Amino acid sequence: GGINFGNEHAAALAKAEQEFGVPMSIIVAIIGVETSYGRNTGKYRVLDALTTLAFYYPPRADFFRSELENFLLLTRDEHLDPRLPTGSYAGAMGLPQFMPSSFRAWAVDFDHNGKRDIWGNPVDAIGSAANYLAQHGWQRNQPIALPVADAAVNATHVSEKVQLVRTVAQYRALGVRTLDAAPDDLSAVLLGYEDKTAKEYWLGFQNFYVITRYNRSPKYALAVVQLAEAIAAARATSTAGGSQTP
Repeated sequence: GGINFGNEHAAALAKAEQEFGVPMSIIVAIIGVETSYGRNTGKYRVLDALTTLAFYYPPRADFFRSELENFLLLTRDEHLDPRLPTGSYAGAMGLPQFMPSSFRAWAVDFDHNGKRDIWGNPVDAIGSAANYLAQHGWQRNQPIALPVADAAVNATHVSEKVQLVRTVAQYRALGVRTLDAAPDDLSAVLLGYEDKTAKEYWLGFQNFYVITRYNRSPKYALAVVQLAEAIAAARATSTAGGSQTP
């Protein structure tokens, strides 16, 4: 699915990578994880979802009231009928599943047609997702995450939160070893994941942290990274075989 989406929107993805510094494979992977490349963007009316959560879900009422306000403002600013946009049960919208506050802050009119349309326009969705990551601190041409050699010492230093608390050099001094080279001065966090038969460890860097600004789950971020790696590998194989992949 990622290869097909990438082929169809190669020009927009290349433009987004050049402008925002975010690899096209990461942009494609996020849209894939969020909505299966637009096949599942949610069928709830955003107005209904946000109103219900704003007034009938006390644990997060303040958050959803704010999002309801932002939704009404964005429909005014974008000249949309507030009864029409659809999204997830929580009010996330379009191919990149932006909440209304994220739309207002980071959605872009990437094809310059005068509209910010993340529902039906993949070009705007691509540009918006890339802009979101860039505005949250994405570092161009820097690593995202690297697997760590399995060792007993790893379990001692695993973090439950994605906080860049040490440098690679400091982790190495503790006995943590990445399977691939990484600069000593990079800030990092050691994370542990349950595999089918054992536990695996990863060092996440600034760009990994940025992905968790899109969705705070470390599992989400690693899913995006691994899907992006699979897409990039498939593109490389297809290109070597003569296919016109982006």
